[in-house]
Amino acid sequence: MRIVSGILLVFLVLLQYRLWFGKNSVPDYIALKDEVVRQQLDNDKLRQRNKLLYADTDDLKSGLEAIEERARKELGMIKQGETFFRIIPNDKQTKG
Repeated sequence: MRIVSGILLVFLVLLQYRLWFGKNSVPDYIALKDEVVRQQLDNDKLRQRNKLLYADTDDLKSGLEAIEERARKELGMIKQGETFFRIIPNDKQTKG
């Protein structure tokens, strides 16, 4: 009976060692769980960005206002007959 108890105790210790320190152990599980949460947050951010890009492309496909706005902001274009004013701050005003 003593031998069987000893063998069972050895198996218990080996299984506990594998559970806490071996491959696919509890710390590995916790690390993977944290990685999944981080990846889900990254995916949510990318989904939001994709929604904005889809909305932007829909605007560009549907009307001229979005195209005109882009041309004004990114290319610095102005309409015919408009006057463009550029205000440059004085060096004395920016330092003070």
